[in-house]
Amino acid sequence: MPKKKLTGIVVSDKMQKTVVVKVERIKEHQKYKKRYKIHKKYKAHDESQQYHIGDTVMIEETAPISKDKNWKVISKV
Repeated sequence: MPKKKLTGIVVSDKMQKTVVVKVERIKEHQKYKKRYKIHKKYKAHDESQQYHIGDTVMIEETAPISKDKNWKVISKV
């Protein structure tokens, strides 16, 4: 099975080797068909600490690294 990949914006880089990435998606209401944005924040592993607030990055799903880290940063978009 291929690993999930998401694109988002780094909103925090205060932790060591971890960045928080906000991923936005567009959903459509079932009844009224209006489109609206939703977002979710993911903690991603950043071994070299090279990504900072405002960077657009691609993250990939991995095996659990810690309690709430299941993603790692692949590249800057």
